Amino acid sequence: MAGRRKLRVGVLFGGRSGEHEISLRSALTVISAIDRARYDVVPIGISRDGRWYLETDALKMLGAAAPRLAALKRTGIAVSLLPYPDHRALVAPANGRAAVRGGLDVIFPVLHGTFGEDGTVQGLLDLAGIPYVGAGVLGSAIGMDKDVQKRLLREAGLPVVRYMAITDADYRDDPAAARRQAARLGWPVFVKPNALGSSIGVTRVTGPRGLARAIEEALRYDRKVLVEAACEGRELECAVLGNQRPAASVVGEIVVRGAHRFYSYESKYVDEHGAAIEIPARLPARAANRIRALAIRAFTALELRGMARVDFLAKPDLREIYVSEVNTIPGFTAISMYPKLWEASGLPLKGLLDRLIALALEDHRARSRLKFTYQPRL
Repeated sequence: MAGRRKLRVGVLFGGRSGEHEISLRSALTVISAIDRARYDVVPIGISRDGRWYLETDALKMLGAAAPRLAALKRTGIAVSLLPYPDHRALVAPANGRAAVRGGLDVIFPVLHGTFGEDGTVQGLLDLAGIPYVGAGVLGSAIGMDKDVQKRLLREAGLPVVRYMAITDADYRDDPAAARRQAARLGWPVFVKPNALGSSIGVTRVTGPRGLARAIEEALRYDRKVLVEAACEGRELECAVLGNQRPAASVVGEIVVRGAHRFYSYESKYVDEHGAAIEIPARLPARAANRIRALAIRAFTALELRGMARVDFLAKPDLREIYVSEVNTIPGFTAISMYPKLWEASGLPLKGLLDRLIALALEDHRARSRLKFTYQPRL
């Protein structure tokens, strides 16, 4: 590295979603683990009300969750949205000049959920001409919209559980139709917001009496709700890494404990004994290889790049295995599966972050060579 300029990496965290706190935890892990010999880190925080903050003000957002970041450079400034694409810079609102001297070489978004994982930030970064880690606008939007995602997976021949989608308007017009359709799926069912993560707003419903309350709860978070047939038995996860030639990690398993019936928000983040992780999962080699192949097929079918965690549901005897959903900005917290799966596959966190940044720059270079205007040859 002698004589080579460090890359300037903006770590973007916080955001307006219900997963704000999880994003802060992920940012702590990334900022703490990234190789400071290769990268200069520029913390960029988005508050709950959508304001963007740089360095010192961004670090304040991490608060008690990030005490180890105190050693970072403390010259903070509030910033507006982006661009100055020629400089890859954030803009200070007072004078319109770049707030980050030297610009940014790449942004690492660890924004989970709405307004971060759904293509909105990715579109903004594309307009600004800044390379970024993870899926693009299309892949991010598909990854967030579970209904569209399942349709595309089904079209690609991948197994998904039976489900129905209900909009808020359809439910208000005819709630009895929702009850009839749910009954045809068979009890229990899982009711969840269409475009949200971390199991927020998800309810397991064992009969018709609990359905209305579950749908109302999910509609607090989204205007479309999914009602899915249960596939209870095993919850398996596989990490995917790459662009056009993705690779899959070993398979891990979530083992829910105590009174929790499924991998809920409470079992993930509230109850420290609510779930355990087994990596690698105790699976026959044939089943593990099938899941890894399905993960890569799902990644490709949904036009993803960089990274994704693909979640699976399986019957206890493994005769039925379904793609549950993909997560295009998986967690990087201390308990998160994505980095743990790659570490078990021989790629530790620091190397994983290097690889993700390299993939972002590789994809940006490839897309930068494309033409967006047509000049006829005369």
